[in-house]
Amino acid sequence: MAIDSLCLKFENNTLPSVAPLNGDILLKTGRTFRDAAESYVQHGGEGKHLRIVMPHLGEVPLDDISPFEIEELAKRLYPTQKNATRNRQVIMPIRAVIYHAAKRRWSPHYRIASFREDPPIRKEPASPEWLHIFFRQADHDGLHHIAALIMFMSTTGARVSEALRLEWSEVDLMNRTALLLKTKTSTNSKRFLTDRLVVRLHELKESAPTGKPVFRMKCRHSVNERIMAVCERAGIEYKSSHVCGRHAMASNAMALGGDIKSTMIAGGWRSIPVFLGIYVNPRNAGRSIAERFNLHHYDADL
Repeated sequence: MAIDSLCLKFENNTLPSVAPLNGDILLKTGRTFRDAAESYVQHGGEGKHLRIVMPHLGEVPLDDISPFEIEELAKRLYPTQKNATRNRQVIMPIRAVIYHAAKRRWSPHYRIASFREDPPIRKEPASPEWLHIFFRQADHDGLHHIAALIMFMSTTGARVSEALRLEWSEVDLMNRTALLLKTKTSTNSKRFLTDRLVVRLHELKESAPTGKPVFRMKCRHSVNERIMAVCERAGIEYKSSHVCGRHAMASNAMALGGDIKSTMIAGGWRSIPVFLGIYVNPRNAGRSIAERFNLHHYDADL
């Protein structure tokens, strides 16, 4: 009987209306993308890339923005760039703002997918042999600060921008450490120096001009130009500062037997997929593993 009565109310549309609870999502809030972006930044979000999309979405109500329109905006702003650039510059910043707005109940929550990205091209890092030839040529050319810079990056994993900002006050030659300030992934990062690097830094410090950074250069483009010139004179393949620095540190440390966790801590990596997928590039991996299996002779007596 109760079921029949309920069905009758559905048919006649006489069910009592229910007032919305306090805080329920209202699909038409009147909030714009600019409102959400400003709130996102005020609550600790990154606003670097929002300047690019703000002229196009700033005054658009949040309810009128769809995933399709976001994708089309990314294509319009970066028509010839790769999907990785579109994701980094457009999709990810907008998605962060939209999700923040949804958390504040300013807009419904919906999924914003990234463009499919091509796998990164693995770069061949500088081998110990390459570094040996480079250091000898740089010393022969009198470019001792360039040799020390590349040795610093290839043994500590420092990025070229971090290395060029290094001041003598941040270097402790007695304890063989250097403190990198304002790194990409953390505020400060301590790096440990090899004995040969400490010797080179001692020599640099003796003739260091007052008020100059440790490696006496400010622009990474100038560093790469010097590297290219040294490579030409040495007759070796050119490798950028990032490849003969941070990439070399990851691959060479692993080849020397370093474990993943220790190498990541030493070089300031936080993401295992990034570390293994981009930076570590084993040389002759198949032969190396085969030689390890050769240590066990299966036809020998146990």
